[in-house]
Amino acid sequence: MTKRNTQQRRHSIIKLVNEQGEVSVDELANLFATSEVTIRKDLAMLETHGLLLRRYGGAVPVPQEMTQIVSENLSLNKQAIAAKAAELIRDHNRIIIDSGSTTSGIVQQLNDKRGLVVMTNSLQLANAIHELENEPTLLMTGGTWDPHSESFQGQVAEQVLRSYNFDQLFIGADGIDLDRGTTTFNELTGLSKVMAEMSREVVVLLESTKIGRRIPNLELPWDVVNVLVTDDNITQEAVNTIAAHGVRVILAPYAK
Repeated sequence: MTKRNTQQRRHSIIKLVNEQGEVSVDELANLFATSEVTIRKDLAMLETHGLLLRRYGGAVPVPQEMTQIVSENLSLNKQAIAAKAAELIRDHNRIIIDSGSTTSGIVQQLNDKRGLVVMTNSLQLANAIHELENEPTLLMTGGTWDPHSESFQGQVAEQVLRSYNFDQLFIGADGIDLDRGTTTFNELTGLSKVMAEMSREVVVLLESTKIGRRIPNLELPWDVVNVLVTDDNITQEAVNTIAAHGVRVILAPYAK
């Protein structure tokens, strides 16, 4: 079997695991004509995203009772939005990826980028970035762990961020107030504001179903947002309203 690119190979690994029930690292390395180190990185990444479970020397499928949770966290729609957002990233960019389920999908798209510097406040994303074959420079904010957002927050994290300049911030949202900007259930919005302040371009990712949700906590006002990436299930009226705030709207094909 000829060697495929990383995403194709990982897709094939998932299929094999689900079909066979169990696969070994040695078997996969021979099948894809690559090293066992590379296969182990593949398995670690796929486990991080809930697509399989690693076992000694190989991997097994995710138990059926966990499938519903995994499906929710890794919906095709979120993956499509993340993939579209990742098209904005160029080689050697310095980027921030905020914690969140939709933003986590960007990590899967980074292997074809070179010379990246990536900062995150998420342990899960940091682990996934660490497993990438192209080995981007990984930075962590540190700070105080917030169990609600499962991320680091607080003054220490803000101080670390202020030590750098970034090309892009990729950040999600719990909702969009068409008049004000992005909204969140989390009252800790200080770090998000510093992330935006230290980034040349702010890219917000979210599903169109969240647009129009007026959650009390304003996270990022429209005047600091440059791009919104969502699915094309959004209404034209909403697109026009958001664009009127000077925000570029990019649409990914809606995927159920």
